[in-house]
Amino acid sequence: MFMGQFNHTIDPKNRSFLPARFREELGESFVVTAGLDGCLYICPKADFEEFARKLADLPFTAETRQFQRFFMQNAAECEQDKQGRFIIPTILKELAGITKDIVFVGVISKIEVWSKERFDKSTLSEPVEDIAEKMSTQFGLRF
Repeated sequence: MFMGQFNHTIDPKNRSFLPARFREELGESFVVTAGLDGCLYICPKADFEEFARKLADLPFTAETRQFQRFFMQNAAECEQDKQGRFIIPTILKELAGITKDIVFVGVISKIEVWSKERFDKSTLSEPVEDIAEKMSTQFGLRF
């Protein structure tokens, strides 16, 4: 499980250090793809392959094809080096608006990668207490 928030930078060669807490669970090879809300997603390769199988099983509609295309066209298999660095592909760096400072956020089964500027500007659309109430009512989720 991924959790926590970590601030790092990206160098001129598009490399960044993976937070030490995430390295082992990700393994040497993992997938980086466009995420929702303006970030990138990183997940273990096996988890991404399972997600891709579920995408392939969706009905063949225009909406499904667009959804499949969004995740698959932007997916890249990446590897970490011995120092725990990995390269963020240029197209993904641009999609996420990453320039120098980045934020890694562990979100259960995946890691979100944000440009620091975009992360700082992101806000909840409503107070978290109201969201918690809805989650409790709709899904029985309590903490």
